[in-house]
Amino acid sequence: MAEEIRDMIIYVAKLMTISAITAPKARGIGNIVVKILSEKKDLEALASKMKELSKIYGDYFIRDANNVMESDVVILIGCKIAKTGLVKPEKWSLDVDIVMSLINLGIALGSAVEIASMLNVDNRIMFSVGVAAQELGLIDADYVFGVPLSVKSKNIYFDRIWPPK
Repeated sequence: MAEEIRDMIIYVAKLMTISAITAPKARGIGNIVVKILSEKKDLEALASKMKELSKIYGDYFIRDANNVMESDVVILIGCKIAKTGLVKPEKWSLDVDIVMSLINLGIALGSAVEIASMLNVDNRIMFSVGVAAQELGLIDADYVFGVPLSVKSKNIYFDRIWPPK
């Protein structure tokens, strides 16, 4: 039965990937990059890197690494900065291409986790996972977030221990 559940979680991850890729985008530019991590060794490497990075970014990287180790699958969703050709409005302090690309990323993340939610697969969007994935070279993107997935009787992302152990 455990193998059947794992296969179903991977299937949900694939549906989430479709949702992220096909999500609406600023100027219709497809700059979303997605990768599914389903092998235990990949999750262990990711969690190990997150624990290492906690020395730089803070203890919440350890808390999130513990969640990654308890997860069944992790989806990486990132974006590449797309050149939109838009001229920066005078009042904007940020580059238009970065703003539009990050908006695309936010919409893609929301679309992906909506699929997981509709199918009752517990998940959480994590900045820390994306940082570690980039450090490990797991995905070719300028900005990345991770979405761990879990199917257990209790949501492992809900009552997280702070400070982490």
